[in-house]
Amino acid sequence: MNIMKTDKKGQITVELLLLISFALITAILLANAIIDANELNVAMASARDGAFEGISSNGLAIYPKESYDNYSKDLKKQSLLREKSINIIKISQSLKGKDNFNRTRIQLKIYASSPDVRTKEEKEAVGDRINYNVRKSITQSFNSENITNKLFNPAFSNKYSFTTANVVWV
Repeated sequence: MNIMKTDKKGQITVELLLLISFALITAILLANAIIDANELNVAMASARDGAFEGISSNGLAIYPKESYDNYSKDLKKQSLLREKSINIIKISQSLKGKDNFNRTRIQLKIYASSPDVRTKEEKEAVGDRINYNVRKSITQSFNSENITNKLFNPAFSNKYSFTTANVVWV
């Protein structure tokens, strides 16, 4: 009778160890998935912040000196030197495979609207400024400024590389 009690205690311990092991493995796998999702969420939040920074600088006609000088000389872009209203409608993402560093490539596409941005030249200039700020914001969020170019193209996080498509004006 005493032997039976020992066996039952030993079996409960083995079952408990198996249960704890299974729970630990599940927790580790789940944590890895959560970390990946969090990195992508941080990048998308940074992209949104960058897009709003881009429309703010464009909307208030605040540009770096080089851009200001270029817009002043180009008759088709002089209207950019005035204040304007620009809205971000949405930011979409599409997977584009892996890059040379085995990071997942993601292309971001920003959809914007503005009654004040009318010509093709204006839309390209404003869109380029929005995309630049999107990539810059992502790069700053992940402290990866030193591994990209001066246009922050592509923008890198630990597991992803981000590029931007031309802004879609709706």
